[in-house]
Amino acid sequence: MKIVAAKLIVCSPDRNFVTLKIETDEGIYGLGDATLNGRELAVASYLEEHVIPCLIGRDPFAIEDVWQYLYRGAYWRRGPVTMTAISAVDVALWDIKGKALHTPIYNLLGGKSRQGVLVYAHANGSDIPGAIESTKKLMAEGYLAVRVQCGVPGVASSYGVPKGSKPYEPAERGLPSENVWSTERYLNFVPQLFEALRREVGEDVHLLHDVHHRLTPIEAARLGKALEPYHLYWMEDPTPAEDQDAFRLIRQHTVTPIATGEVFNSFWDAHDLIRNQWVDYLRMTIVHGGGITALKKAADFAAVYQVKTGFHGATDLSPVTMAAALHFGLAIHNFGIQEHMPHTSLTDQVFPHAYRFDAGYMVPGDEPGLGVDIDERLAQKYPYQRAYLPIARKLDGTLTDW
Repeated sequence: MKIVAAKLIVCSPDRNFVTLKIETDEGIYGLGDATLNGRELAVASYLEEHVIPCLIGRDPFAIEDVWQYLYRGAYWRRGPVTMTAISAVDVALWDIKGKALHTPIYNLLGGKSRQGVLVYAHANGSDIPGAIESTKKLMAEGYLAVRVQCGVPGVASSYGVPKGSKPYEPAERGLPSENVWSTERYLNFVPQLFEALRREVGEDVHLLHDVHHRLTPIEAARLGKALEPYHLYWMEDPTPAEDQDAFRLIRQHTVTPIATGEVFNSFWDAHDLIRNQWVDYLRMTIVHGGGITALKKAADFAAVYQVKTGFHGATDLSPVTMAAALHFGLAIHNFGIQEHMPHTSLTDQVFPHAYRFDAGYMVPGDEPGLGVDIDERLAQKYPYQRAYLPIARKLDGTLTDW
């Protein structure tokens, strides 16, 4: 079997997606997600101009060799554009191999380690009563774990809180919007939110919270300590992780579990965090971390230090990556939890898939390969539209981390 063609499908069924389709001389094709939120066309250009020409004629079963060729052979390593492109190729090749061998990808990774993949949903509200109501609604739908975000009093806009009645979607058409942020008001408010939540929803449901890189290490340590009575499943991205050593200070002051890594694009971004056990969950996602091949190595390394996975799963990855994450999570031993932010019905129509939600868990299905396809004719009806994530400024106008 040889690769004979590859092409990109760039579409926007309610949000932008870049999909790589690799075709073989035996009529089998595989799909890979190449979506990089707000920088989609940069990855598309990298694939079109520099990667796809190098794939033609290669053996699609030689996944490890192709990965090393694209990573080491380019000389310029890492970075979100390069690693997203490599991820797309890698996942597409795993899809081809699964289809050729007539088996789901999880069987190629060692088979099932569990019956289903525990997922968490997003609850949000403009105030505490709204956040509680949203959490209860998701629990009634069967979710066993819920991430909760809430509007902060005195702050005009808050991360994770939707505008109007639509589901939360951070990417916005046009140029970047600006949000306002107050660390002081946030730190005083969040413990009140989770105190009220535990009082209303009980002790059994897993509660999570995303800080979204907004705090300094000592501020994050203060928040983690304040949240200890409410035993969160995790506190996510408490501080920017460029300085991995910063997490040592947080760990010294709180036993609230820590998750980080959704913006990582290499195992090395998490090396010290894992080796020193400064985090409990690795959030790096298959679409930006180098694909299934790279994440399997990262997960195996993390398992040595009892660090689990908790992959990013927002709508800035397509159903192709969601399926890959579910196959991966079903197979590896040190899986923790998977983020599940459902796509719109239009996105699901463009990307028909075999995975499904059932009573707090998701399963990838038993179709060969990923179990996801793309309706190219329908995708053509929704062309790319420029969109960006917002930026954040403090009350005094200082630009801060979003």
